[in-house]
Amino acid sequence: ISSIFKRKAVKKKRCLTVQSHVVLPTYKIKNIKGNYIIKSLRVRVNLLLFLQASILVTTRLSAVDRVPKKYINRYVQICGFNDPHRQRAYFTSRLLQQNEGKPGKVAETLIEMLYLNLQRESQLATACFLPSYCWLTCATLHLLHFTDTKSPIRTLTGIYTSFMRLNFGGEVITVDGNVSSQEQQNSLMLYVVRTVGKLAFDGITNKRTSFSAEELEQWVGGKTKTDEELQQLAVFRTDVLDFFLVPRNDHVTDPESGGRRYVFAVPAMQEYLAALYVVLGENKSVLEKLTKEVSEALGQASEDITSLLSILSKVIPFRIFAVFNLLKLFPKLFERVSSHSKGRIASTMAAEMFRSEDSFNEDVLDQVEQSLLGVHGPQPQEETYTRAFELYPIFMGGLLHYGNRRLLDQLGCSIKSHTVSQITRALRKHLIKESQKKQPPEELMDLLVLLYEFQNPRLTAEVLQSIKTINLSTVRMTPHKCFVLSTVLSCTSSSFHLNELNLSSCHITPELMQMLWPAFHHTSNLNLQFNSLGPESCILLRDLLFEPNCTIKSLQLCDNYLTDTGISHLLEALSGNHSLQRLCLMHTGLGDQSAQMLAERLGQHDMLQELNVAYNNIGDSAALTMVDACREHPSIHTVHLYLNQLTDVGKQSLYVRGGPRVKQGRRVKVLASVTEGSDISEDWHPILSVIGKNSLSWDRDRVREQLLVFLKDLEWGRKQHQSFWKKMHFRRVESVVRQMLSLLEKSSNTGTGTGTK
Repeated sequence: ISSIFKRKAVKKKRCLTVQSHVVLPTYKIKNIKGNYIIKSLRVRVNLLLFLQASILVTTRLSAVDRVPKKYINRYVQICGFNDPHRQRAYFTSRLLQQNEGKPGKVAETLIEMLYLNLQRESQLATACFLPSYCWLTCATLHLLHFTDTKSPIRTLTGIYTSFMRLNFGGEVITVDGNVSSQEQQNSLMLYVVRTVGKLAFDGITNKRTSFSAEELEQWVGGKTKTDEELQQLAVFRTDVLDFFLVPRNDHVTDPESGGRRYVFAVPAMQEYLAALYVVLGENKSVLEKLTKEVSEALGQASEDITSLLSILSKVIPFRIFAVFNLLKLFPKLFERVSSHSKGRIASTMAAEMFRSEDSFNEDVLDQVEQSLLGVHGPQPQEETYTRAFELYPIFMGGLLHYGNRRLLDQLGCSIKSHTVSQITRALRKHLIKESQKKQPPEELMDLLVLLYEFQNPRLTAEVLQSIKTINLSTVRMTPHKCFVLSTVLSCTSSSFHLNELNLSSCHITPELMQMLWPAFHHTSNLNLQFNSLGPESCILLRDLLFEPNCTIKSLQLCDNYLTDTGISHLLEALSGNHSLQRLCLMHTGLGDQSAQMLAERLGQHDMLQELNVAYNNIGDSAALTMVDACREHPSIHTVHLYLNQLTDVGKQSLYVRGGPRVKQGRRVKVLASVTEGSDISEDWHPILSVIGKNSLSWDRDRVREQLLVFLKDLEWGRKQHQSFWKKMHFRRVESVVRQMLSLLEKSSNTGTGTGTK
């Protein structure tokens, strides 16, 4: 078909096309006014005859019957892909368009997961049968997984707006092709918003994603009065409605009427259209509609009223003249009502954004991904999940961005700048108020996505000023999420610093570290525990610590396999850094070589106060050397060494070495065991607290072995004392250790049982 289009349109100029729902190469003929879309059916036919065109391509099925039969030999309806292999080839090429055609593991995995979900979710398969929805699916996946710092800024709202521009750009809805004036032309996209958008908004308001035929008739059909409106509705139903709403494929019928139910072809489309319906101000109250009509009527007659009042003021009393002046108050009244409406839109965005019942959902980007790739792994036996419309407020914010407003203006959906200004002022207050509260990590990620979609640096900086800590712990970070975090923090000034940036258990890889580099400059405490960082990540962290304006005081790298190689890179920064005070290298694969290097390099950095190298493979000799170096250091006061390869003799020696020096009188705390000789260590609680928090994620056999050693030391120490209170103190610590052992044993049995099932 493409070759026919090119030959006919370019060489012979005999092909006339009207923009199609399917994404195919289109070649459009401009009319005299330079418009791409031929709006009048009569003009279409006349131009068809004038050019002697042999092919007419259109999405207007309702127009086919109106073309005289003598001009048509045959017509063919192309609905979408007719070959699954072609569809898969399109997905592959679209996802790999920036990878030079070389399929990577990530892209191959995405395509495989997508096709598994297409086989399982017939609704998504039906939507992706249309190439335009294939484009939307691929564009979304590409945004979520292939965003990089070199790519231009793309937003999810921008993708959906471009999708609308692609399918409905410049199109109007007419009856029989007759348009008497420009005022009578109704933008097809605006018609979609006022009908399908109204239905989508009602579904979100009532937490519903499927609709009965009666509801479609109520919201899409509306209360039509004239024959022209009925004809427009018939054209709309034939040409457009089934593009958005399709019958539900799970054979579920309406329990009340027994009829079939309808859903949006792509779930996120409901939230986008509902957001557009609200932002365009289509959900007006009765007061807003009344004041608008009065204001428009007075505005049209304002010049005549002014002239009349100037004449009558000379012949009538002043008091009566004042009555006429009251008419001028109506435009101001409408302006106040309109301003209140914009504030209501902002409050709706904030209310939907921070719903307490949605706090335990996954972040919105993961929800979008799961709608395309499905949820893999064990499924819950009972469906307790209620649909959360968390994309809805984010789309509302994204639609206010200038780039999206410009595209919408081409679609006949205009959002004025003063409207954006009013919504933004009201939204700023709500976001600052809510951001000061402690939000769950997933909800905080959604807030960052909203600020990113809004693309308003000033608003973003003002909201972030009220946030002291960004805790995204356990949020699965992807390239796009890392880009969102870095971009949002880049909107703040260079002097802005968070108390803590917590990215623990976020699946961060060395590749994602590069994207997070700008974000690292805006924090004092950087938590990167429980990720997938390796020795190469330490090179980037070394460069970060080498920065002259580095403000990082605490760096936590627990449970990343850095090894001796990575530590050697990281320690190179000690000589040039002047901010680091706390360094946590617990469970990072360190051995005696790393401990020796630490002992040699500590003298080059005089700001360090606490060093944590617990749960590694450090022996007695290297541990003693490192503690001696810490005693010589001017500021180190605590060293964590528990869960290392230490003997009882080594622990006793460390306790003695940690005593105060004669010259300075400063004691270095050495946390190696819950006991110190025959007494209980004063730091037993911090040691057991750290082990308790991480026992289920660490090597359980090693943790159990260490707890048994603690228990043995406690029992021996208890027998050395005759004091009743001393014995009670020992028994108290013993009970804590036994509880941890019991919990560890119980979790191991549960995990084994689950695995057997």
